[in-house]
Amino acid sequence: QVQLVESGGGLVQAGGSLRLSCAASGRTFSSYIVAWFRQAPGKERELVAAPSWNAGSTYYPDSVKGRFTISRDNAQNTRYLQMNSLKTEDTAVYYCAARPRTTWSGTIYYTRPQLYDYWGQGTQVTVSS
Repeated sequence: QVQLVESGGGLVQAGGSLRLSCAASGRTFSSYIVAWFRQAPGKERELVAAPSWNAGSTYYPDSVKGRFTISRDNAQNTRYLQMNSLKTEDTAVYYCAARPRTTWSGTIYYTRPQLYDYWGQGTQVTVSS
């Protein structure tokens, strides 16, 4: 089992940047696929970044493509979400989520939140105009 803790959220003006962190304890992150989701008030939880099953590529929805980037620090057992050119519509609670990495199952990207087993507590990101 793995425990996830997000940090790095806050208040930023439109056009600014934030970097969110997702630290893992309990198990090494290399055994897991780690994705990022967000949920705004009154809206469903949506994916913002998902590595492929073999970590060879990353899926970003059009809403964040070109502005958000994920990265990793294996030594620190931490994943990051770099968010640039933030917009007011990016305001939400951001979550990292993990699922065990398995052999090829026919799915390249796991994009639905129901497919992830472990979740952090979330960190609030507020973008002001």
